[in-house]
Amino acid sequence: MAAEIQHIFLDNPQTRLVSQAVNILQNDGVIVYPTDTIYGLGADLFNKNAMTRIFRIKKTSNHKLLSFICPDLKDISNWAILTDDAYKVMRRITPGPYTFILRASKQVPKILLQKRKTVGIRIPDSIVAQNLLKELGRPLLSTSVPQGEDGYYTNPQEIAEKYNNDIDLILDAGVMFNQPSTIIDFSGDEPVVIREGAGDIDALY
Repeated sequence: MAAEIQHIFLDNPQTRLVSQAVNILQNDGVIVYPTDTIYGLGADLFNKNAMTRIFRIKKTSNHKLLSFICPDLKDISNWAILTDDAYKVMRRITPGPYTFILRASKQVPKILLQKRKTVGIRIPDSIVAQNLLKELGRPLLSTSVPQGEDGYYTNPQEIAEKYNNDIDLILDAGVMFNQPSTIIDFSGDEPVVIREGAGDIDALY
């Protein structure tokens, strides 16, 4: 079945579209939605069938680190182990365009971790993402829409053409900038910037 495309407003997302997306997520579905950086592929973190679909779209095994999004720092503590130093930095820069690599708690689904002990988590500064999280009531597996090894699709129409039969719904907010999140590894003794992206690195210090 071809992906359905619905135009959504970034600042005031239509309630019916959020509800439609969440209904799809609750039924093994995969969506594409706008974040505060680029478009994300989304699936219910506790839906194994949907997560397997994400792995297939990404053409990767479930041994590769994927991220999920949470509404706030309080929620992150359910899924990851936060040091005091990491918490202080994250409190200062979230919500925002950062992905944090943290030591995973036992609450994270095993299919996401496999043999790893870390997980990637975001708190996006996105009303669309936050509304999805609120209605879903749990974290959303979220990863970029791949365009080759290093690129990311930012045009919803191109995403539909490429992944038309792999995605159930595309929430179209127009063409976005091709700038993914900044990735910071907090799993060791000192924070390490893995990728420089949309998030300001100077804000970490």
